[in-house]
Amino acid sequence: MAVDVLNVQAQSQELPEYAVKAAFIYKFTKFVDWPAQAFADPKEPFSICVLGKDPFGNVLDQIFSGKTVNGREPVVKRSNSVEELKRCHILFISSSEKKRLARIIEVIKFAGILTIGDMDQFAESGGIIGLNEQDKKINIEINVDAVKRSDLKISSKLLIIGKTVSDGTAR
Repeated sequence: MAVDVLNVQAQSQELPEYAVKAAFIYKFTKFVDWPAQAFADPKEPFSICVLGKDPFGNVLDQIFSGKTVNGREPVVKRSNSVEELKRCHILFISSSEKKRLARIIEVIKFAGILTIGDMDQFAESGGIIGLNEQDKKINIEINVDAVKRSDLKISSKLLIIGKTVSDGTAR
């Protein structure tokens, strides 16, 4: 099922882990709608941000290069400060930020940001999408409570291929 919807699962056997995860992040843009207030103006670029130690290298830049996301030019940003990234539309939270995860989630939980991470228990800890590798496959976990808080709309096609979890804190 994952191969049909996202068309990157089959590649995971041949590509490095973070190339596959970067492809997933790009594909997620096709299955998520951001609220109008997530953009300051119609020309604002679509921001894909990495918080903490960047495991992607230039792979994210390459995946988004020459593409548009919802009619907007994508821009990849990196930072160690969550405050700098409040205008992101997608925020990948690196495993280097595990000790700060609760605070990061608290700061941005109502900001309309799609949070993605690959650390253990990411979705259960308040992140929206967890990407976990197991047996050379990337498994997707989606926190339905975090989705509700974010005001993002996630397609049922994405919800079907992911395992839904809850952190018990829906608003």
